[in-house]
Amino acid sequence: MNMLRIAVQSKGRLYDETMLLLEEAGIKLNRGKRILLLSAKGFPVEVLFLRDDDIPQSVANGVADVGIVGENEYVEKGAEARMVKRLGFSKCRLSLAIPKDETYSGIEWFKGKTIATSYPGILLNYLSQYHVKAELHVISGSVEIAPGIGLADAICDLVSSGSTLTSNRLKEVAVVMQSEALLIANNALSEEKQEILGELLFRFESIQAAEGKKYVLLNAPKEHLKEIIELLPGVKSPTITPLANDGWVSVQSVIAEKHFWEIIGKLKQLGAQGILIIPIEKMIV
Repeated sequence: MNMLRIAVQSKGRLYDETMLLLEEAGIKLNRGKRILLLSAKGFPVEVLFLRDDDIPQSVANGVADVGIVGENEYVEKGAEARMVKRLGFSKCRLSLAIPKDETYSGIEWFKGKTIATSYPGILLNYLSQYHVKAELHVISGSVEIAPGIGLADAICDLVSSGSTLTSNRLKEVAVVMQSEALLIANNALSEEKQEILGELLFRFESIQAAEGKKYVLLNAPKEHLKEIIELLPGVKSPTITPLANDGWVSVQSVIAEKHFWEIIGKLKQLGAQGILIIPIEKMIV
């Protein structure tokens, strides 16, 4: 049987979050001597570990069938691979940053300046939109130290929390692009591999559907049932089950975590009791 080969980053934050996603999707890898290529138990996939900047081209030329890669690398490499799905994790931004003590006057500040970056393609395209010409100094790592050692006037690099910029006395002044993890695929997958990818997508989507959701069970007085149902729409509608006490019912539903405490407070005001909250691991919608 054909195996779907997935290229993933060999180390770093994207690696950790990708491996967690695969594990949640029921893909458990057979650990063995071949560190770079591992097969999975009970599902026809194998995982190829690569440098993040090698993943787009490896998928485009068929070395891997699909890949999980940062949007920044996908856009920078411009490889002929299709974007299948945004995965919603490893979110960050590619930003321009300058020394903390500099006065920033707008994008024209960068005219004639030297900018250190690992993403010259994206940066050139961004600057051209504003008719700004700058000299780019391409660095593969530790971009943030360039201004401090006199290699560049500014940098264009990935920013998450901003702590790395602060520790190097830099300040973020412009966001070039937002980035997150993407699932990309080769443009010429066989029908069998398309089917495997379809099942993989189904599993990923079930995990994503459960994010930020809680399952709630409660006992509710019938006299306030209409108001309680309006608070708990659920996926389609709440499940209502009669209780031995004629004046009460059991209600089951799904609520968004961001509205959790607000909804619980209103439920209590309407007389709900025995409220039980259960985390949702996966949700098939």
